[in-house]
Amino acid sequence: MIPRFWRKIKYRYSLRGTHCKNCNSYFYPPRDLCPNCRRKGIIEEVNLPTCGRVLSYTVVWGEKGSPYVIALIELENKVKILSQLACRPEEVYDGMEVECTFRKYGEDGDAGIIYYGTKFIPKRGDGYVSKE
Repeated sequence: MIPRFWRKIKYRYSLRGTHCKNCNSYFYPPRDLCPNCRRKGIIEEVNLPTCGRVLSYTVVWGEKGSPYVIALIELENKVKILSQLACRPEEVYDGMEVECTFRKYGEDGDAGIIYYGTKFIPKRGDGYVSKE
């Protein structure tokens, strides 16, 4: 895919979901139909909150032997999202406050396109940002 077209994919650089105006429910990933209201639902695309807290997590050992963290995160509007945390496994705990950021997912070979997307980092008041 040509890089400029890849960058224009609307879900790449924002945390987007849907909202049903009829029952006031939020969904991630986005849905075309409200599971509560069915045909009566009025669905709109919305930006989701970028902050939340860790409900649960697991440490996964990658192919290269380095660990990474996958967490179930509850956003400020109660939507639950599964995402990678960009931090060291020993930093994570249940209830930890996190915020959305955009980080490298991978690349197509050594000289290929670098893919970025949504990950979460620990939310800290001192300006600290994990480099993981």
